[in-house]
Amino acid sequence: MIDAFLTYLRCELNLSDHTVLSYGTDLRQWYDFAASVGLAGCKNTGDRPDAASVSINDLRLWISFMASEGVSARSIRRKIQSLRAFYKYLMRRHGLDSNPAAEISPAKLPKRLPSFIRPEQIEKILDDDYDANDFTETRNHLILDMFYSTGMRCSELMGLLDADINLNRGELKVLGKRNKERIIPFGEEMRELITQYRELRTETIGTDRPTHFFVRQDGSPLYRKLIYTIVHESLDGRVTASKLSPHVLRHSFATDMLNNGADITAVQQLLGHQSLSTTQIYTHLSYRELLNNYKLAHPRAQKNGG
Repeated sequence: MIDAFLTYLRCELNLSDHTVLSYGTDLRQWYDFAASVGLAGCKNTGDRPDAASVSINDLRLWISFMASEGVSARSIRRKIQSLRAFYKYLMRRHGLDSNPAAEISPAKLPKRLPSFIRPEQIEKILDDDYDANDFTETRNHLILDMFYSTGMRCSELMGLLDADINLNRGELKVLGKRNKERIIPFGEEMRELITQYRELRTETIGTDRPTHFFVRQDGSPLYRKLIYTIVHESLDGRVTASKLSPHVLRHSFATDMLNNGADITAVQQLLGHQSLSTTQIYTHLSYRELLNNYKLAHPRAQKNGG
């Protein structure tokens, strides 16, 4: 039943592989817990829980268990949302009478402002010298530059095809969430770096135009963990951000765009956000930076009580 639900998410709702994997992990954790403590019709360890027998008290017991194990409130909330979506699917497709997870209303979590890198720090990193004749160094430098200059997601960079980049127009095409395509412009400096990388790529792997734009030395595509490692090692010890990930560079792109006067709807389109409210969090980041600068620079703000 879980596998059928995950296929529905992937094929009919076009959710990303990462999102589908998260749903699957949450649901299987619930099933394992229910089987281990004898909930939902399970009498023996290893029995399959009966979806129709699950009660709100069963779910509350699971929530209590996760809390006692130190699972964060944010993770618990997501797992309940996964169950809610699963039972909603069962009601629509398999005639289940009720959705026990719909009766649970997790407490609202405080909005966390995303971490970002100060512009002078990322500029210093991108301006640093690297071996322009080395394939790996050039590729890694371009990865950092592309994340910061386009705001694309890690999955989008990982899936970027060589044919998606148009040097003449200074544009690249990315495939975002729910398979939605969008066009992102780039400048002359990145155009030159892309050309340089392509030349080194051809010399290294012996193929003029591989399918994927970013590849390893053997010509195979990059994978998520490798991209995270490249970004983390490039930023480690050189920036003050609390997180060192591709998404931090995406946050930095959005924050710097808004701080420099970009229209919020334009930033929304560049990021591929479905809702403007998702983009609006970066206006809070911009205001926080403005407030910090005021407190540091204005003489009245530096006085006690000012």
